[in-house]
Amino acid sequence: MRQILFATDFSACSEEARRVARDYAWQLGARIHLLHVVWPTADPTPKPQLQALAAEFGSDVPVVTAVESGMPVAERIVDYAERHAIDLIVLGTHGRTGVSRVLIGSVAERVVRTAPCPVLTVPCRLRRGPDEAPAAALPAYHCPVCARPSEDLICEPCRARIRGEALERKRREEQGR
Repeated sequence: MRQILFATDFSACSEEARRVARDYAWQLGARIHLLHVVWPTADPTPKPQLQALAAEFGSDVPVVTAVESGMPVAERIVDYAERHAIDLIVLGTHGRTGVSRVLIGSVAERVVRTAPCPVLTVPCRLRRGPDEAPAAALPAYHCPVCARPSEDLICEPCRARIRGEALERKRREEQGR
């Protein structure tokens, strides 16, 4: 994976997905595309928030920023992914259910159904109390490979196994030449 698209609405749920996108980009040596979709009547110039977000990635991860104008949001995200040969889309999910999901819809769900590449949806990990006010975020990830709790996106044993498999594959390819 060389091109990762992180679409953001600058919400707390997008923040969770940003961490995941950053970790994937860093681990894979990929370029990250930061995308924000605005209403058709809004100014499509890059937002200061998007520039600040790009700065958070530092110099270790190459970053491209973009603001797309138009609706529906899911179609703009998928269109961007197609035009830029994106290998992975990372999105935060708000976790809406029931009536609010029916009325507002799910951008993530539509992107998953129509994207030209794999889509990684990251659930909003904000705990909600009886008054529905956001509380503290959960402290750690769960490794997507083995599902064990991990301080990093991918736990060290799985990361070592993946590295070993990649080296073995490269060795076989070089012997076949």
